[in-house]
Amino acid sequence: MKILLLFPALLAASFLQAQNIPFIKADQIIRWKSADNDTVYVLNFWATWCGPCVEELPSFEKLNQAYADRKVKVILISTDFKRNVENVVKPFVQRKNLKSEVVFMDESNPNNFINLVDTTWSGAIPATLILSKRKNSVQFFEKKMTYEDLEAAVKKAL
Repeated sequence: MKILLLFPALLAASFLQAQNIPFIKADQIIRWKSADNDTVYVLNFWATWCGPCVEELPSFEKLNQAYADRKVKVILISTDFKRNVENVVKPFVQRKNLKSEVVFMDESNPNNFINLVDTTWSGAIPATLILSKRKNSVQFFEKKMTYEDLEAAVKKAL
């Protein structure tokens, strides 16, 4: 009887587990930019403490869902403090029920990746890079994006 009671609790706990958030280094940006495939990468740089970043997340989630059957990959790149990944970022991702891939930029110095993203980037977030190697399309936005902004940029890159 105890086993039968334990099973639903374990099952519920497995559904409540937070999304795995891999740590990436700056060189991952180079790999995305040079990926010789027909995928459009939508890279969004954000943080849990950034109001405009949090406000635009539903637009990225909507884009991820709307283009799930296309070669569009939405990647939400957290720039939070490393010490906050377990206690802040993971619970945030779970609470907001984010389905897009979430990764953590594991660079102690933002200058290690800012220029790799775009040489015009001041480092302010939110920031979004939309790229397609096959279409030779690179679009950079240093602002809060609406769904309409995102969709127009993705359509241009497809």
